[in-house]
Amino acid sequence: MTISPILRPDCGKCFALCCTALGFARSADFAIDKPAAAPCPNMAGDFSCTIYERLRPRGFSGCTVFDCFGAGQVVSQQIFRGVSWTDDPSSRTSMFAVFKVVRQLHEMLWYLEEVQQRTYDPERADAARQLSRSVLAVTGGDPDAVVRADVENLHGEVRTLLLEVSGEVRGSYGAEGSSTYDGGLRPGADLAGADLCRRRLCGADLRGALLIAADLRGSDLTAVDLLGADLRGARLENADVSRSLYLTQQQVNAAEGNGATLIPARLDRPGHWG
Repeated sequence: MTISPILRPDCGKCFALCCTALGFARSADFAIDKPAAAPCPNMAGDFSCTIYERLRPRGFSGCTVFDCFGAGQVVSQQIFRGVSWTDDPSSRTSMFAVFKVVRQLHEMLWYLEEVQQRTYDPERADAARQLSRSVLAVTGGDPDAVVRADVENLHGEVRTLLLEVSGEVRGSYGAEGSSTYDGGLRPGADLAGADLCRRRLCGADLRGALLIAADLRGSDLTAVDLLGADLRGARLENADVSRSLYLTQQQVNAAEGNGATLIPARLDRPGHWG
């Protein structure tokens, strides 16, 4: 499964928008509080990170998890034509607002690409292509047009299509009525710390599930819907998530795995997995 280059982050072409536009609170993921629209104190003048190689030991694992789906370079180089918020301070508020919108739009594009490659229905594949064109049309506008875009409506259309394709793909793996499922494996389930080790979970719907620190070692998650599932600290050693549905780089970055963990070809193996 391939991925469009525009959906891969290129930090060298971005004005550190994730380090400035977004805020975070002191927690296990971030060592300090940082309000939105304030530059991170670890940011250098050239928009690079002064502690990039030491983010995790310095308490900034959240930074290593984050993925903008390529929104940063599109906002920096295309929408704002390569003029940074430091060179043009008047663009600061607008650029940060546009970045938040474009990141949402690029996340939709990520899922729509997967839909096109996973659905068995040509009409659904065509619907995904049309929606992708609609989303790209928004990102091709000027800053004001991007901020005014009806993102909520687009999100609703994309979500409907994702759910349809999820049911289609999961059904092909016999999810309905399978003895491998119980009442705990459902959308939005609280499975934090759950023991799901060495289980065949094929076709389960874990959309939006809380899987923090869940033990999924050695399990088969083929066709498992993981849309929006929280995988922070989830144990994926020797697990197979290579054909899971709607898995993102951010989710994989947040989990724990090893060299035997099978992941989708379009995702990168996190460095902290060893």
